Amino acid sequence: MFIPLHDTNSLKHIRLQYVTLALIGANIVIWFLTGVIATVPVYQAAVVGLGYIPAVAFDYAELAPGLAIVPEAATYVTYSFLHTGFFHLAGNMLFLWVFGDNVEDAMGHLRFLVFYLLCAVAAALFHGLLGPVSEAPLVGASGAVSGVVTAYLMLHPRVRVWVLVFFRIPLPLPAFIPLLLWIGQQFLMLLIDRGGDVSWGAHAGGIIAGAVLVLVLRRPGVPLFDRRLVTPRAAQVHTST
Repeated sequence: MFIPLHDTNSLKHIRLQYVTLALIGANIVIWFLTGVIATVPVYQAAVVGLGYIPAVAFDYAELAPGLAIVPEAATYVTYSFLHTGFFHLAGNMLFLWVFGDNVEDAMGHLRFLVFYLLCAVAAALFHGLLGPVSEAPLVGASGAVSGVVTAYLMLHPRVRVWVLVFFRIPLPLPAFIPLLLWIGQQFLMLLIDRGGDVSWGAHAGGIIAGAVLVLVLRRPGVPLFDRRLVTPRAAQVHTST
């Protein structure tokens, strides 16, 4: 529907979005190691050993000996650093690049990292609850990134965002227009496309988690919905008569 290109939203509390950049870097490095230089068997082993498999998580199945790379609980996070290809990676990282810095700015570095990882966990859990016996591994950062997009919408709905509409037309739009449409699309696809390769359930889980977590993890005093903070002015007082 649209591709985000750039926003006009400067940082207010931090100098640089270290965590956002580190997450992007980690995703790129892991994709390079598993999807570029690795052999097909190594990539497949990484997907099975690090991906989130609902049937394994809900004890309907077990990984064969030697396939588990990390403890089962860790796959609620590790899956989000694997991608199936360049465009899968690039799409997720572009959304994280455009929207992650301002969410990190609103939360602080450590709380943003916690926020991102919890959104990844929630996305995997929601995906698993929708198909607990599925043996197909879930991979990709889109669930966590969905939480970031939702948090940005709740923090800065009026900020102008340059987007590429229908992959062709660049337009500056208030963030709430493309982001609400994007979120609506995720839930619509969840209802009508239950058998496809895209886990709309993971997207929905990340969206829900992002909406809840931004309420408690943003800095004290950071307003929602671009509201301005009111400060007392001793020199100007209005009275009613």
